[in-house]
Amino acid sequence: MNKAIFLDRDGVINVERGYTHRLEDFVILPDLIEVLQLFQQKGYLLIIVSNQSGIAKNLYTQKDVEILHAYLLGELTKNKIHLSEVYYCVHHPDVSKCICRKPDSLFVEKGLARFNIDLKKAYFIGDKERDTEAAEKAGVKGILIEANISLKTILNQIEL
Repeated sequence: MNKAIFLDRDGVINVERGYTHRLEDFVILPDLIEVLQLFQQKGYLLIIVSNQSGIAKNLYTQKDVEILHAYLLGELTKNKIHLSEVYYCVHHPDVSKCICRKPDSLFVEKGLARFNIDLKKAYFIGDKERDTEAAEKAGVKGILIEANISLKTILNQIEL
C-alpha cells in the first residue's frame, strides 16, 4: 500500500487571492518546492484536491484552471516533483449540486482507491475547515493550516 499527501490548492500550493484563475495572479508559495521534494523523497504520493467553484459561477472557465495547472505541473516537473493527480470540483451549491465539492470526500476517496493508499499513512493539508472535514469523512488525517504559510510549519505533524 502507498502513502499520500493530499493538498488543497489555493492557500496551500499558491497564494490565496480568492478565485485565482489568471496566470499572472498564480504565485507558488515559498518553501513549497522544498517541502514537496521532501514528501516525495519520503515516499509520499502527492495529490491535489481543490474546489474551483468560480467555474460554476461563470467567473472563469475550466480552460483557465487547466492553464494554471499546466503551469504548476511544469514548475514542479522542473524540480523533479511528480503529482499523482489533480482533482478539482467545478460546482458550487448555489448553482449546481454535487458530491465532489469539499467538504464532501469523493475526490479523496477516489485517490485512496485509485492509488491503493493506506489510510494510516495519508494526510490532507488544507487551509479551510472543509478540507479537514473531507479528509475525516474519508478516514484521512486532516491538517488545518493558515492560508499562505510555509508547509514547513506542519512537518512535525507528518510521519517522515
